[in-house]
Amino acid sequence: MLALTEVADDPLILTSRLTLGFLGDLSGDSRRLSTFDGYDLATASELCDAIARYDKLRLVLEEVPSGRIVGLFEFSFDLHTEDIARYREAGIRLAATDCRFGPTLADDYQGRGVGTQVFPLVTDVARRFGRKRIILWGGVLADNPRAIRYYQKNGFQAVGPFTGADGVRSLDMILDLDSTRGP
Repeated sequence: MLALTEVADDPLILTSRLTLGFLGDLSGDSRRLSTFDGYDLATASELCDAIARYDKLRLVLEEVPSGRIVGLFEFSFDLHTEDIARYREAGIRLAATDCRFGPTLADDYQGRGVGTQVFPLVTDVARRFGRKRIILWGGVLADNPRAIRYYQKNGFQAVGPFTGADGVRSLDMILDLDSTRGP
C-alpha cells in the first residue's frame, strides 16, 4: 500500500509540479466552484508543500507537449468532524478507509470528458492508498448540475443536501470503490 511519505520522497510516483498559471487562469465561475483559499503563487506553493506534511495528496494533469497544468485532483485522507456528523445523520458511518476528493479543471477543459477519462486513475490512486470509499471534499454545490451529473456518471450516490457555514447549499455524495472497476 502506498504512503504519503513515499509520494513526498518521490513525487514522480503520482504528481507533477503545480504552476501559477492553472490557479491564476481559472474563471470567476470556476473559482466559485473550487475550494482554494487563493489563486496566486503563494497558494500554489502552499498546495505543493502540504503533500505528506498533512493528510493531502494532489495530482496534477499536464497538457502535453506544452507542459501547461490543466487539472488538479485533490485527496484528503483525514475526515473532518463535520463530514462525519453529516454522514452519520444520513445513516452512513465514515471510516479510516474513506477519503475526500475534489477535482478542478481549467475552464477550457471542462465539459470535454477529461474528468471522466481521468476518473479511473483517481479510483486507482484511492485503492493504492487502501481506501474503500470516496466522499466529495465539501460536497458539490447544489446549483452545479453538470458536476452532479459527472459524479453520478462515475458511480457516486447522493447522500443528502446540507447548508454550509457560509449559507451555501451543497450535496454530499459517496462512491463505494468495491462497486467500481479499476483501470
